[in-house]
Amino acid sequence: MARKIDVPDDITLDDYRSYAHLAPGIAELESEAALLAPRLRGRTVWMVNSTSQGGGVAEMLPTMVSLLRQLGVAAEWVVIESSEPRFFSLTKRLHNLVHGEGTPDLDGSDREVYEKTSHENAATLREWLAPGDVLVVHDPQPMGLASQLVDLEVLSTIRRCHIGRDGSNDATRAAWSFLAPYAPAYDLAIFSAPEYIPDLFPRSTVVYPAVNPLSRKNRELSVHRVTGVLANSGLTTVEGTVVTPSYTDPARRVGPDGTLVPATTLGEIGLMSRPVITQISRWDRLKGFPWVLDAFARLKQRLRTSDGMDPIQRRRLEIVRLVLAGPDPGAVEDDPEGAQVFGELADRYQALEPHTRDDVALLALPMASRAENAHMVNALQRCSSIVVQNSIREGFGLTVAEAMWKRVPILSNLQACGPRQQVRDGLDGRMIADPTDVEALADAMEEMLRSHHERDLWGRRGQRRVYDEFLVFAQLRKWLRILAEQLQSDGVDVAPDRESGSA
Repeated sequence: MARKIDVPDDITLDDYRSYAHLAPGIAELESEAALLAPRLRGRTVWMVNSTSQGGGVAEMLPTMVSLLRQLGVAAEWVVIESSEPRFFSLTKRLHNLVHGEGTPDLDGSDREVYEKTSHENAATLREWLAPGDVLVVHDPQPMGLASQLVDLEVLSTIRRCHIGRDGSNDATRAAWSFLAPYAPAYDLAIFSAPEYIPDLFPRSTVVYPAVNPLSRKNRELSVHRVTGVLANSGLTTVEGTVVTPSYTDPARRVGPDGTLVPATTLGEIGLMSRPVITQISRWDRLKGFPWVLDAFARLKQRLRTSDGMDPIQRRRLEIVRLVLAGPDPGAVEDDPEGAQVFGELADRYQALEPHTRDDVALLALPMASRAENAHMVNALQRCSSIVVQNSIREGFGLTVAEAMWKRVPILSNLQACGPRQQVRDGLDGRMIADPTDVEALADAMEEMLRSHHERDLWGRRGQRRVYDEFLVFAQLRKWLRILAEQLQSDGVDVAPDRESGSA
């Protein structure tokens, strides 16, 4: 059932080294790897998750696997599959419950579905794993794997949890109670924030997710390249021609009747000329899209009731556009809820007053090509005056750090634990208290649009913070230390007599 994902080494260590501002980070990483990678010789690190596209984990793993290999560590990426139609609906419920949302009504039939899928995928993994290998299991979907493989000789197991809630309620207790039987099979658990760590695992630590500065989503784009990406993806029309051909699958936009149409059918969004407020996330109820939409509508309403406003600010509010974007809702295989959430948001969009609706672009970004999708996200963020991450709950929210790396100020909230690990209120952007407070969101949008000098300062500070804390080089240095220490703590011979690489 499980399948290996091909990971090309399309970005090399030399590529990073060729950028002056990235060279010091690469030097530190290679120095650490020279000491630690030999301890992992002959072992394979297996990274396992539930989907190869859509969401931060699927975007992060190719870079991790590729760079580990280049640093001398054998690594593989595996995605689990299921013959049970209910499995991904169940794990989506578990995902929400770990975040503290949803009805805690898990039962024996749910466990039966979960364990059947765990058993099927473990059977495939068993054929690949060798003594001394390291199994790293990401998030709730594949957590049951390690308990199916405990009989394998000196297999080191790590649980990587990217989600959580700072505090507990009935929902979180139900989720962790369901997952508790599988926790003892893990030697170490890694979380994205200290607030997320439950009392289930024998050992635990914190590793922040990280930005890959040369990924298609984050690499620098010239003005001409941004224009070309927007034109190729159907997000703008340009006079004349551009060098590269149009994408096979262009972006689509929800029309006034609720159907998806080519993005420029309703006219130019104005990405290259207008102030733009943007949120890009999976279509998930925990991402807080509805309140962003309502706050933007409230911002527009204020134009009709505010007297004595500065003329420049009035003009900003008149022409500002809101972009809410996410993956094509039918293309993310482990998120069956996405299409429903997207439909609900489309209904809310249709209900807006026509003059406000004209200033909102609800975009479905195709996923047929991960490269083209990443280019679209990159260009959209770079065209934004403000990037919003209004999550009610957020494991980490790497889209925040990605926008900060592009010098775009952030609007988020203190309720979501992940964003508050990254954004400092008044330094990198603004953080409100409650993501459902429409008035507070609208106030923050208005303030950030008005404070154009502060926006520039927030953007520069945010980029520096990402450089110091959230680039992939720092993350991989910590992973190398964890992997080497894990083998030693398990009493594993760190230089076995067998061929390096996967079984």
